[in-house]
Amino acid sequence: MTQDLAPQGSRGFPDRAADPTAQVIVVGLDGSSASWDAFCWAAGQATRARGSLIAVYVTSAVAPVPVPGDFAYAEQAAQEVAAELKAEAEQRAAEAGVQLTFVRELGDTVRALIRVARSANADLLDVGRSAKMLHHLVGSAGRRLASRQDAPVVVVVP
Repeated sequence: MTQDLAPQGSRGFPDRAADPTAQVIVVGLDGSSASWDAFCWAAGQATRARGSLIAVYVTSAVAPVPVPGDFAYAEQAAQEVAAELKAEAEQRAAEAGVQLTFVRELGDTVRALIRVARSANADLLDVGRSAKMLHHLVGSAGRRLASRQDAPVVVVVP
């Protein structure tokens, strides 16, 4: 079962009334192999904890550009990527037998993940370790999240 939520819209996150001990796990998903590793780990954890997943795909907030067609093209491309990620995530969640909510957010990745985790009262936040060299210098999302105390964070290292 999946839910598709608009960015920063009303939240229809899993209801804990049926099982208050079930974990809610937020996982960052961008299509990289590291994010799919994190997704698979989170699906396994959700299965063990009788929980559910919230997969979050974050895109940059694109400001309108002088040529109107460019903004529309960038937004259409982001929507297509989100649809592909959602379909793959749905398939993987169904294979694991885990309830999935897919969310597309706009803005900074770390802030968006924290915002969703807070809104869902998540038990755990999960991301894959970045392999980008620049992130080793300025700090990856995993490192930035691990330094916060909003929720327990797991950084999956392949």
